[in-house]
Amino acid sequence: MIDSHAHLTSPQVLPDVDAVVERAKAVGVETLINICTDRPSLEEGIKLAKRCKRIYNTAATTPHDVEEDGEAFFPLVEKAVSDLVAIGETGLDYFYEHSPKKMQQHYLSRYFELAKKVNLPVIFHCRDAFEDLFAISDEQYRDRKAVLHCFTGTIEEARGCLDRGWFVSFSGIITYKKSELLREVVKYVPLDRIFIETDTPYLAPQSKRGKQNEPAYVIETAEKIAALKECDLKVVEKVTGDNISQFFALK
Repeated sequence: MIDSHAHLTSPQVLPDVDAVVERAKAVGVETLINICTDRPSLEEGIKLAKRCKRIYNTAATTPHDVEEDGEAFFPLVEKAVSDLVAIGETGLDYFYEHSPKKMQQHYLSRYFELAKKVNLPVIFHCRDAFEDLFAISDEQYRDRKAVLHCFTGTIEEARGCLDRGWFVSFSGIITYKKSELLREVVKYVPLDRIFIETDTPYLAPQSKRGKQNEPAYVIETAEKIAALKECDLKVVEKVTGDNISQFFALK
């Protein structure tokens, strides 16, 4: 099984990262996509991937942090592209709006240009900003590979992602008791367009609520998808694993 989105070299996880990776392997989660969002997490991510097989890195400044870190980190991402399997997570977040909307849009455009230049797919973060994400993507990133990570939107917004050829990634949120509408989205999205993720160290699934999330817990999300799709867990593992492997061109 593959965890398509984990912040393994974030400050919360890094001190225990080797044990976290081993616990994941022990339950069959052998491939991990590590999301780097600043200089320390990228530097540590490159080191981690060199010593641990089946760990791959992506990098970008999140929309939350572009005002503070965007200018400093962007050239580091440019220099590291040979060590990356995707650009991200980038995108727009108007719910929190920790960085101004125009600045978020500016860096989204810059990361689009970088992704096109180096031929890497993009990982999106989007909250309360789908209209602008779709409009900017249609203008600047049409017909290119992308995944909407930790999807929490509506069926209509999921349809917008699918219409653009993107994948949709679901996290432990789909296991929460109050996530009935999101579970309807899971039913709607075809399995061959789905990724699964933990977003470690955030969003632990229902049975682990209150704990720090980790890749070993991705199985609970996969089990929920299998139940919603009325199929065997092994089918979910196989199809989502193939989706993720092909998207990131994993070797």
